[in-house]
Amino acid sequence: MVVTIFLVSLLGAMALGMPIAFALMVCGIALMLHMDMFDAQLIAQNTIDGADNFVLMAVPFFMLAGEFMNAGGLSRRIVNLAMALVGHIRGGLGYVAVIAAIIMASLSGSAAADTAALGVLLIPMMRQAGYSVPRSAGLISAGGIIAPIIPPSIPFVMFGVIAQVSITKLFMAGIVPGVMMGLSILIAWAWVIRKDKLESHPRQSFRQIWAAAVDSLWALVMPLIIIVGLRMGVFTPTEAAVVAAVYALFVGMVVYREIKFSQLYGLLLNAGKITAVVMLLAGAAMVSSWLITVADLPGQLAEMLAPFMGNQILLMVAIMIIVVVVGTAMDMTPTILILTPVLMPVIRQAGIDPIYFGVIFIINNAIGLVTPPVGTTLNVICGVAKIKIDEAIVGVMPFMIAELIVLALLTVFPSLVLTPMKWLT
Repeated sequence: MVVTIFLVSLLGAMALGMPIAFALMVCGIALMLHMDMFDAQLIAQNTIDGADNFVLMAVPFFMLAGEFMNAGGLSRRIVNLAMALVGHIRGGLGYVAVIAAIIMASLSGSAAADTAALGVLLIPMMRQAGYSVPRSAGLISAGGIIAPIIPPSIPFVMFGVIAQVSITKLFMAGIVPGVMMGLSILIAWAWVIRKDKLESHPRQSFRQIWAAAVDSLWALVMPLIIIVGLRMGVFTPTEAAVVAAVYALFVGMVVYREIKFSQLYGLLLNAGKITAVVMLLAGAAMVSSWLITVADLPGQLAEMLAPFMGNQILLMVAIMIIVVVVGTAMDMTPTILILTPVLMPVIRQAGIDPIYFGVIFIINNAIGLVTPPVGTTLNVICGVAKIKIDEAIVGVMPFMIAELIVLALLTVFPSLVLTPMKWLT
């Protein structure tokens, strides 16, 4: 009965067009009324406690780092370097998009920001060179979802806070799977363009490649500072977010001189707006999370998944199917906030490594960003490329399938995540 009330109240509020944060509060109130323990003070207290978390301070600073990175010219220089390296290959602009997406993922941690930045830079070039625009848009949106997987990752921060696991280990564990995602869509791109007649850019000389590398050096150093700092214990993930924001601001204002002092207010305001949405969601999710625990919803879910509890791989497959279905109708942040407190007790009971589960769970949610009808990055790229959503869906399909294959491999072979994580941490 509790599961039914949870789902009906949550989905019903969303169906009425209520924002996710308020839908979560409605869900919490419905559970309170069912258990005959309604108290407005509990709602207020849990909402404040959900947002009042030191680790969550990483979110606004990573958001700010992304704003500074795009405004300061770091993104453009990364694209220029990738262009110098592989732009001359047949279909080279597609390879440029994926390589740039992997590098930018290690800078911003935001799928929407990376997709928008790459789309603005590359879609006009791909259109002019005769590439299929829907396919190019699909490739860029599929590349954009690597951002939540390779550190620094905002979704990993949120998952780590809710699941109470090491965010540094999550960051390190996400590196190899993120690169695998990139390689999978590179292979898919090579397959889908095999019969296309595409223009290639002239091969760059060694001097031109060196010049592009030197020009982008300040941008390339940023992920190295973050990863080495975390690996060596120099700073925490929250401190890493501050370092990333300050570094991106310094490079944008002092080195590249593309950020003007007059732009700072607008950049801070944009980051603040997005942060406000995320923090309200985190606060509202704490209400539902607390009531989920009180109502023993994880215990009831464990009973439903009991047939799979004896086999960790089958259990992971069953959970991943559920998350894929949820991801088609819900955005990444609310999915993490809602499902993490429900699933983590089941994962721990089954003896599955919580870091491994966190990586697979976030990858699954990231793929949800390109699955219709809600797909956030699909909507972003449609606005940038000025195409219809149904065209983008057709364009992204080969790359989404490639990423789902990687998800399946990581689910069946946990060592692909755990072995690199143990070495890196």
